[in-house]
Amino acid sequence: MSTTVFAPREIERIVNGMPTSDGAGVKLLRVLTQDLQQRLDPFLMLDYFHSDDPQDYLAGFPDHPHRGFETVTYMLNGRMRHRDNAGNEGLLTAGGVQWMTAGRGIVHSELPEQEAGLMQGFQLWVNLPGKHKLTTPGYRDIPAGEIPVLLTEQGVTVKVIAGQSGEVAGAVQKDDTEPLYLDLHLPAHAEFKQALPAGFNGFVYVYEGTALLGGRAQAVQARQMGVLETRAERDGVRIKGGEAGAKLLLIAGKPLREPIAQWGPFVMNTREEVMQAVEDFRAGAF
Repeated sequence: MSTTVFAPREIERIVNGMPTSDGAGVKLLRVLTQDLQQRLDPFLMLDYFHSDDPQDYLAGFPDHPHRGFETVTYMLNGRMRHRDNAGNEGLLTAGGVQWMTAGRGIVHSELPEQEAGLMQGFQLWVNLPGKHKLTTPGYRDIPAGEIPVLLTEQGVTVKVIAGQSGEVAGAVQKDDTEPLYLDLHLPAHAEFKQALPAGFNGFVYVYEGTALLGGRAQAVQARQMGVLETRAERDGVRIKGGEAGAKLLLIAGKPLREPIAQWGPFVMNTREEVMQAVEDFRAGAF
């Protein structure tokens, strides 16, 4: 994807997220909630966790199942050990990404490997098309050193986790949803442009500072998500750093335009498929 943008997308709405807890009581901010799943198809959920209080994260996420989608965990700070019922194990460290395809079913745990210090990062859920919802489960652990980084002429650091920015291809390339996942660090007043296909849905999440989006330079503050409009005449995104710069995620993808039936950790196309997932899990078939 090029960096030439003639008609940037504007912000359609600002989302502040909902404080919640998950797993065994881990405190987090749920930014992309269930009511936005159709609007931001193929993305199902985005959680942001940030705490230097061990009581907020020590219990972690004990064994739990998934079916029908992919989870993308991006650690900014801290360490998380994951294990699954197939015997796989890995350690997710600062700057690294775990891209897990739950497919037909997996039971795994994600537990902090630290008792103090800052734990900060994101988990994004990306839907799978119906034809691949029962695919073989799998992980890809990507350490920070294997994620390409681009430095622009204006001093913007672009960590290309998935998709492509300019001439730099990301660590992950996926068919069907074709996700773009960038972590952007913008100095004060620096500008960044990213072309996006007209039909892709997308959003930004600012986790530090303030970013100014689009031709109207609408401000998105720290801990806010800006939903990008999806219009045929808009060819990309233009972002400027605020007075103190900005750190943010830019995420976009090709919508699947399929029905979404969700019950907790199972995301299928129909209620019957969800009930089958529950039955299979209870029968120990994952």
